[in-house]
Amino acid sequence: MIKARILYVEDDETLSFITKDNLEMLDYSISHCSSGEEALKVMQNEKFDLCMLDVMLPDIDGFTLAQHIRAGNSEIPILFLTARSNQEDRLTGLRLGADDYITKPFGLEELVLKIEVFLRRRKIVVDQNRSTRLCIGRLILDRDNLILYDGEEKSSLTFRECTLLSFLAENLDQVVKREEILQKVWGNDHFFSSRSLDVFISRLRSILKKDPDLRIESIHNVGYRLKGKI
Repeated sequence: MIKARILYVEDDETLSFITKDNLEMLDYSISHCSSGEEALKVMQNEKFDLCMLDVMLPDIDGFTLAQHIRAGNSEIPILFLTARSNQEDRLTGLRLGADDYITKPFGLEELVLKIEVFLRRRKIVVDQNRSTRLCIGRLILDRDNLILYDGEEKSSLTFRECTLLSFLAENLDQVVKREEILQKVWGNDHFFSSRSLDVFISRLRSILKKDPDLRIESIHNVGYRLKGKI
């Protein structure tokens, strides 16, 4: 049984062959593209559960490709594969809508672990006692479709933005520790995940400006608190 359909964009022939072959042995369906242009054409005709994008591509770089993908699909998780270790490059990718990074060279076990974390979160079954829609002030969060409504106006969220906002809203007016957020939303409390959290908080603050009564407070050296009304 196929575990998931993955779009894999990588121009290194040797690396892409080995990675694709190993993932297919684990029952993933891999569509490999060696350029950003090719990937955009493939995405017009096929649906995927996850995108794995190399940053350094021969035509459209991975950052630009991620922007194109996000414009048409706010839900699909995006994982960058890169030889770059510069933190600013990583944060740039996150600001453009990526969900995580893995730095080359990487082991298959590490890659599969990240893939499974994203796929598992996308397939979480909604508890019968948990509404798929959550009222946050005057806004309505549609957790199934990753949409935040303000009356007739709507904003599409990434999966991680939706998960983070939902977690903060479920703990409204309570201080939530950084470590707790990282474990809940990222699955770990590593240093780079902590930096990623700051980027996503900034993105949510911009989105929540629609309701002036809502705000995310930073609690120094502790965590965050969403203030408002549900």
